[in-house]
Amino acid sequence: MTTGVRRRMGVEQRRQQLIGVALELFSHRSPDEVSIDEIAAAAGISRPLVYHYFPGKQSLYEAALRRAADELAGRFLEPPEGPLGARLLRVMGRFFDFVDDHGPGFSALMRGGPAVGSSRANALIDEVRQAAYEQILAHLRIETPSARLQLVVRSWVSLAESTALIWLDGRRIPRGELELQLVHDFAALCAVSAAYDEEMAGVLLRILADEPAEGPFGDLVGRLMSLAPAVAAVPAQRLR
Repeated sequence: MTTGVRRRMGVEQRRQQLIGVALELFSHRSPDEVSIDEIAAAAGISRPLVYHYFPGKQSLYEAALRRAADELAGRFLEPPEGPLGARLLRVMGRFFDFVDDHGPGFSALMRGGPAVGSSRANALIDEVRQAAYEQILAHLRIETPSARLQLVVRSWVSLAESTALIWLDGRRIPRGELELQLVHDFAALCAVSAAYDEEMAGVLLRILADEPAEGPFGDLVGRLMSLAPAVAAVPAQRLR
């Protein structure tokens, strides 16, 4: 039966099958814990045949990493329509879908896994971050960002990544809360930068002008305003 399957499947089909099998296994366990024998068994072929398509586990891992990186980068794609807060919340929902479904694989993707030190793996990770960065700028309709805006967007992408990795360690905070918090974090980073830079203030005001009161950014404003009485009650000397 296995021989029949081999005849029917072309070279590229078999490569893609092995990548898919590896990704599925990596989604449930760290790539370090998955052997070539397991991948071969799951694909219904022999161990030597796996090496016929991939020189070793490293090359198969990097091919799986390529597919995972492409899929993860695609999660940041969102039609540039409607309020920014709602768009970012949908993006975070899809981002955490990926994280939730591919926990060990996501950790390996961002931390290096068996490809640690591999320039190819590091380049793929950088591609994901760059794709996310470019998508956020596209949502802001800014082609040439200032140094401060670059800092805000790249910091936020890094924050989303680190938040997801921490969340995977026990999932102790409800996922929906984290998705909303990360959208709030983006607004907060913009607001802090706006306090130092007139151009960033203009970006922030343009964002908020299109936000409905019931949207994610409106929700943040409401939460902060509810804290205002408590902040006002703090003695002035303690705020210095």
